[in-house]
Amino acid sequence: MYHYTDGGLRNVWLKNGYVEKDTPYGKAVSFYDLEGLTKAICLALSSKPGKLTGAEFRYLRCGLLLSQKSLGKLLGCTEQAIAKWEKTGKVPKTSDLVIRMLYKKAHDGNERIGAAVEMLNIIDRVSHSRIIVSEARQKWTSTVEEEAEEVA
Repeated sequence: MYHYTDGGLRNVWLKNGYVEKDTPYGKAVSFYDLEGLTKAICLALSSKPGKLTGAEFRYLRCGLLLSQKSLGKLLGCTEQAIAKWEKTGKVPKTSDLVIRMLYKKAHDGNERIGAAVEMLNIIDRVSHSRIIVSEARQKWTSTVEEEAEEVA
């Protein structure tokens, strides 16, 4: 079995679904379906008994494709608080529960949860937008044009 330690996880072991190869630089490992593996690990984490460790909490957050800032907005705290929980492993019980529920609902295809998570991600990426409103045949329609945030 292979000890899978991606993202700081310490309690994940793979029975199969990977190939180990010797290289001039040591052993290399490749996985058959990395996206499926990540989902399976996140589902297991969202159902495991006991509190999440900081690494497990981070793995679920990343599985949801949420930044620390976005998750902080969702939980009503700062991104520094999220970073601290992930580093120290001292995740509040309610936040532990909320991230588990978010992942389960998003994985089950709950469109509202998926849309909320995507909106949080968009909020982080977009700093300016223009709303274009037009009228045709006495009916108004609107669209939103996103302008990506410039990185200095």
